[in-house]
Amino acid sequence: MKQKLITPNNLTLARLVLSAGFFVIIAYCKPMGSSPLLFDISVALFVLAGLTDMVDGYVARKYSMETSLGRLLDPFVDKVMICGAFVFFLGANFVVNGQNVTGLAPWMVICVMGRELLVTSLRGHSEAKGHAFPATVQGKIKMFLQSATVVAILISIAHFPHADWARMTRMIFIWVMVIFTLTSMMTYLTKYFSNMNRTDK
Repeated sequence: MKQKLITPNNLTLARLVLSAGFFVIIAYCKPMGSSPLLFDISVALFVLAGLTDMVDGYVARKYSMETSLGRLLDPFVDKVMICGAFVFFLGANFVVNGQNVTGLAPWMVICVMGRELLVTSLRGHSEAKGHAFPATVQGKIKMFLQSATVVAILISIAHFPHADWARMTRMIFIWVMVIFTLTSMMTYLTKYFSNMNRTDK
């Protein structure tokens, strides 16, 4: 019974629920306008959701429970969690004196979301053709960097709102994340066209 409950897909659904809780809390987070505790709670929920991402992959590999549904559902929930966080960061809550304090620019979020939508489309088409399209190492690193950027933004804004080093740290995380997000896309494009070439043959 316990093994049936702790399945990769159930852990993925748990991550979706945790992400929803994260969105509820972050909706009330306002730099210099709400308690740092709210930010800390949002970070805890986000990190916990990220940990389930690591665990479900481990369980899937260890117990040979990888499925085509899991390969589609897992990255979908990841994208909801990451893209949702970045959309919230562009919202009015994070604007102070007419300036967004996160350091994110709209074009950066568009790049992230565009990349995720493209890879989702490629994965769906590849799976429909009968080719497995699991996450690559580059994709996992990209996910880690995106998650670390979310955490860095929340912690630095909540606890070090006026520190120059905190602002610089945020920007380093953001730029590394954006660059790696875009470059990792090439790995998936290469994998997709490789799959399609096998289909053509």
